[in-house]
Amino acid sequence: MTDFVGIPDMSGKHVAIVVSRFNESVTQKLVDGAIDALERHNGAREDIDVVWVPGAWELPSATRALLATERYDAIVALGAVIRGETPHFDFVAGEASRGLAEAGADFDVPIGFGLLTTDTVEQAEARAGGAHGNKGWDAALAALEMMDLFERLRAREG
Repeated sequence: MTDFVGIPDMSGKHVAIVVSRFNESVTQKLVDGAIDALERHNGAREDIDVVWVPGAWELPSATRALLATERYDAIVALGAVIRGETPHFDFVAGEASRGLAEAGADFDVPIGFGLLTTDTVEQAEARAGGAHGNKGWDAALAALEMMDLFERLRAREG
């Protein structure tokens, strides 16, 4: 039996962070956390690109455009969808999530998922560097771990 576990290490890799400007007071903190995680795991600033999109709805299409360049070893997708008084929340959060999952599967590249879906701004802030940590950091770390895991699994095939 062999156990496979990815080791978060960005050495020599290129990562894009695609982030929603909507709720920017929250998403900027997620970006800061993601960059901190990447740099602390041997990422060079020049190997990290940050791509801003209008809202969470645009995250999947921008992610697909980035993956089509074949420049990136992983993507970190960040956003904050905060429930309002209409069903808009459900459509945007669900479709953005689905679109990101499909992009990762179609391109076989890991996507760290940092799309907050909360009921209140306070809950989002708590997850963007507050009492519940920084989900941008967590998403970046997951992307790095999966990137290495994919490499280990591919090496096993050959």
